Amino acid sequence: MKTEEQLKFSNKIFVIPSLLIFSIWFIYWIEIRFGFNFNKLGVYPRNLSGLKGVLCSHFIHGDTNHLFNNSVPLFVLSLSLFYFYKEIAVKVLIFGGLFTGLLTWLIARESYHIGASGVVYLLFSFVFFSGIIRKHFRLVAVSLITIFLYGSMIWYVLPIKDGMSWEGHLSGLIIGFLFAIVYRKSGIVKEKFEFTKTEFDEMFDEQGNYIPPVLEEKIEIEELNYKYFYKESE
Repeated sequence: MKTEEQLKFSNKIFVIPSLLIFSIWFIYWIEIRFGFNFNKLGVYPRNLSGLKGVLCSHFIHGDTNHLFNNSVPLFVLSLSLFYFYKEIAVKVLIFGGLFTGLLTWLIARESYHIGASGVVYLLFSFVFFSGIIRKHFRLVAVSLITIFLYGSMIWYVLPIKDGMSWEGHLSGLIIGFLFAIVYRKSGIVKEKFEFTKTEFDEMFDEQGNYIPPVLEEKIEIEELNYKYFYKESE
């Protein structure tokens, strides 16, 4: 499939990103409206009951600021994913989210880890590294825009702020990088430039040696035309 066809705009790319944002806000509204606390549905590392957070933690947020800070980059990056990598976008989002949760469950400190920030780092990492690995000029441009907009996020994979799941951020960053490698040949890739051979190229062999043209002698036979004059009888 040609790059122009793969990058053809469609309103469908808004569907899943919009559903993601709606779902996390709706779940937070349910918590506020009915006085629930879903924090215990988050990832609790190295505990069997904490595995449920692998599925649930991405939809749970502690407060409005936490929710808003995740909503904007989640929408922008998921939109980029479904536009530039539409063939593998669902796989990256679903399986990437699961593996991010599992890695958080393995390496994080003992506490409940909640929030969509792991998925945000997954998408940030995938979009950035995919463009660099594929070396396609449009995807590289997207990578540069991504690092320009959200490059400061890289600091939060380190334990520099109390109460923040830097382990979830780190997990998303690692999984996004691995997925960028695994799916590097899917979707838009850098096209190899092929030269078109001309008559001049045919004058050289594969080693670059000149091949003199073979001149064929053309023997032209002149056409003889005869006219007959009949002598009239006397």
